[in-house]
Amino acid sequence: MISTELVTLPASGAEQPFLSCRVAGPKGAPLLLFLHGFPEAAFVWDDLLQRFGDRYRCVAPNLRGYPGSYAPADVKAYRANIVLGDLVALIHQQATTPDTPATAVIAHDWGGALAWGLAAAAPQVMQRLVILNAPHPGLFLKALRDDPAQQAASSYMNLLRTPGIEARLAANDFELMWTFFERFGGAAWLTPSLREQYRQAWSAPPQPAGDAHTATSALTGPLNYYRASPLHPPTSPTDTINTLQLPDALLYVNVPTSVIWGEADTALPPSLLDGLPRYVPKLHVTRLPQATHWLLHEAPEEVAQAIDAALLR
Repeated sequence: MISTELVTLPASGAEQPFLSCRVAGPKGAPLLLFLHGFPEAAFVWDDLLQRFGDRYRCVAPNLRGYPGSYAPADVKAYRANIVLGDLVALIHQQATTPDTPATAVIAHDWGGALAWGLAAAAPQVMQRLVILNAPHPGLFLKALRDDPAQQAASSYMNLLRTPGIEARLAANDFELMWTFFERFGGAAWLTPSLREQYRQAWSAPPQPAGDAHTATSALTGPLNYYRASPLHPPTSPTDTINTLQLPDALLYVNVPTSVIWGEADTALPPSLLDGLPRYVPKLHVTRLPQATHWLLHEAPEEVAQAIDAALLR
């Protein structure tokens, strides 16, 4: 059985964050934490929650800013260190005991970007990391700064940072939003029922954020991750990314890590794996040659088997 639970996290100053989570499995069982990306939501993990819920406590939050979760309007509220605080608190609350690490953090896209940072900065909260098509921040920084092909492939990031882009993305029944699936490898998997789940996620009224100014669009929180991040293709010679140096504390991952990569991803090509062992010494890579960025939908059994193997590694 999968249910939806609202999890209130410890207050941080004036903030009282909360996350709407899809959950399965008994409380007290070893924890698997699933982190979604853009433009998705926690429901994309439902099949895996059903698969692993007989052995684990499976928790898939809607990240802050996403449907049903804490959704402040301020871009600063989506900086990585703040969102990582949500995840640490969620693990402490959902694990067998507050001091028990998650058995695994399993993450895709933006969720993967956060998971890389979490594994580097707070390795004590997880026993292993599983990444689906989310580049390591050090390698992504270099590619965005120096590789014209990656700059072109990631040009959409600058579009998503544009002030007021929400209305354009929502127009004509989210016409532009569907192209993110189609552009990055087609969308034969996008059934009418799945389209409706996305449509609901993209139009759900944001939850009031206490004393903080609440986002007015369901798309504002998701887009604020792009707006808050320094990692995007440079737009001028004075752009921050041209001189950005990430601290070692955000680069080196010493927990056992499994990367599952759809090699037909046109936005994040497999070349982003080159050099990864430098930062991740305990590394195993599973390559899915025919899958794109949306490997979770295109190759669900292969992804599930790779996660099964990672949990035994």
